[in-house]
Amino acid sequence: MSGSGAQTEEVAPPTVDTTIPHSARVYDWWLGGKDNFAVDRAMGEAMIKAIPTLRQMASENRRFVHRVARHLVADRGIRQFLDIGTGIPTRPNLHEIAQSIAPDTRVVYVDNDPIVLAHARALMISTKEGRSSYIHADLRTPEAILADATLVDTLDLTKPVALTLIAVLMLLSDDDAPQARLRTLMDALPSGSYLAISHPTQDFNPEEMSAAVAAATHGGMTLVPRTREEIERFFDGWELIEPGMAPVMAWRPDGEAPADPYAAYYWAGVARKP
Repeated sequence: MSGSGAQTEEVAPPTVDTTIPHSARVYDWWLGGKDNFAVDRAMGEAMIKAIPTLRQMASENRRFVHRVARHLVADRGIRQFLDIGTGIPTRPNLHEIAQSIAPDTRVVYVDNDPIVLAHARALMISTKEGRSSYIHADLRTPEAILADATLVDTLDLTKPVALTLIAVLMLLSDDDAPQARLRTLMDALPSGSYLAISHPTQDFNPEEMSAAVAAATHGGMTLVPRTREEIERFFDGWELIEPGMAPVMAWRPDGEAPADPYAAYYWAGVARKP
């Protein structure tokens, strides 16, 4: 946890509004990071009061990212990733996992928080054989992401790409047309590409999730949990790979299956474009 709010805010980049919480910085605080401000910690605390195990859930999402990267690189031959909603760098990052298996893997990270931009250098330390780049952009403008010179220079969109959206679609309300934004990205990728999503749900504990949504809304942050059926629609037209839609803890777990796979309130899935 970082120092006092006043000390942290003194070193905030001028583009950072420290009066409004940002999901990337709240998540950073849950994971024990230092790149957050008083407003983010207050939001994190309020949501932990609603869901006491939120820190563990954030960690489960990180582990899901690692399992997805290992599976897609080692077992599916993927060598390109587009990771949207990257968050503040937390080692090991996706490209470190992927490049430890296939050094020639290329990764483009995307986020809209200036704090993530300030730490982007940590996301771009790549192997000689591979490439890791960062784009400061928003999921709400997918056309701008696809047209960005950095993406065009890093990824070859004629070859399969793994598109990863980990705990990010929850930040778009239905009015933001998340399915249409995502479909623009999906349509730009060739056959053999993959889509990985984790998304919070009210399915496992409606009361706690409702309280978390209320805390987020009160603090000015969007949080939209969705049902299994709503999340599955994001994959429409693509083929879910085994084990299909699963609680995030139960998606190809390392070692033994979790005793209670519903302890983290997220659905997760990975699908392949035919």
